[in-house]
Amino acid sequence: MTGDDHGTSRRATRTVRLGHSDVSVTRLALGTAPLGGWPEATDPQVALDVINAAWAAGFRFFDTAPLYGHGLSEGWLGEALATRSRDEFSIATKVGRLLRPTPADQPVIFHGTPPVNPIFDFSHDGVLRSMAESLERLQLDRVDVAHIHDPDDHLEEAVSGAHKAVLELRDSGVIRAVGAGANSAETLTTLARAGEFDCFLLAGRYTLLEQGALDNLLPVCAERGISIVAGGVFNSGVLVDPKPGAHYDYAKAEAPIVERARRIGAVCERHGVPVKAAALQFPLGHPAVACVLTGVRSTAELAENAAAFEFPIPPDLWLDLKRERLLRPDAPVPEDF
Repeated sequence: MTGDDHGTSRRATRTVRLGHSDVSVTRLALGTAPLGGWPEATDPQVALDVINAAWAAGFRFFDTAPLYGHGLSEGWLGEALATRSRDEFSIATKVGRLLRPTPADQPVIFHGTPPVNPIFDFSHDGVLRSMAESLERLQLDRVDVAHIHDPDDHLEEAVSGAHKAVLELRDSGVIRAVGAGANSAETLTTLARAGEFDCFLLAGRYTLLEQGALDNLLPVCAERGISIVAGGVFNSGVLVDPKPGAHYDYAKAEAPIVERARRIGAVCERHGVPVKAAALQFPLGHPAVACVLTGVRSTAELAENAAAFEFPIPPDLWLDLKRERLLRPDAPVPEDF
């Protein structure tokens, strides 16, 4: 999965293939969920500035979804990339939700959104409609990756309907790689065993804070040649700023989680390493992990995360995290990637 690595001097702009596909992505990619209005509404110009700054920094992989800003994220990404050569970048979007002017069937967490709401639909025809609507917002005739999005409570339909549809989209050239995205390693493990996939977006479940995916998902992906795109590496922010009221999984973090994050931060500080650097780089120690998404809300935050991705980390940092039982002893750690 890493055979396409160009070996350039900057880690962030090195490229790697996703699974068995021919989709090439940069090791550090832009995740656009925060630009969709989480935890607060985003100014459209700020969103465009962030995407353009990511391009200038060498990012060539962009992740979006109809859910993010209820279409706003896709629209802004399409506008910002409209003048770029299509062969120079890769885009992942998601299927499994349609945007409709009806009440949402789940809690709404995005702000400043248009008057439509995400409605789950993992049917074959629903997925085809979702992709057609995404392409219109993105101003594209194809995307590179289609992820079946959050199918946790809809696994049967996701396999029988959505998966069949995305395979058809791949065979017709509308997409180039088949994926799924979830916050649950168990959900993605089930899908890995049930269908044909090139990559998974795993959000928040393989981070400095938790490594449960080592027990199930990551070994299965390594065996089957499925690449992992690691998202949510700051666990909604608690790893970066562990204090009462910090977010974890898009909600208020409980005290034990805040304390564990604080202890991780203390070890990083002792080694003179920004916790952002350790959090961004850690997932790439596992051979199944192809790239890391960084979700930001400003150009300054983007620049900070891009610099953190290049920050040199001494091996003793990982050893100390393991000695203090803050990192699983069987977790592979990064060397160079």
